[in-house]
Amino acid sequence: MPLSGEAIRLMNYIDDVSVTLRRVLALAPTLPEEERALVSEHLLRSKPNAEDVRLALQAK
Repeated sequence: MPLSGEAIRLMNYIDDVSVTLRRVLALAPTLPEEERALVSEHLLRSKPNAEDVRLALQAK
């Protein structure tokens, strides 16, 4: 089944998020421990997060 343009666009957004997360992973070791902890907390508190989106995509 061919994908709609909207599905392809959403998959491209997900790819963009993955690129951003790779950048975070690459830079995280350069931060002092205290700053890594702050960034970690910020990531945990961010909404919506990947799990929220995954659950929305699975909703029937």
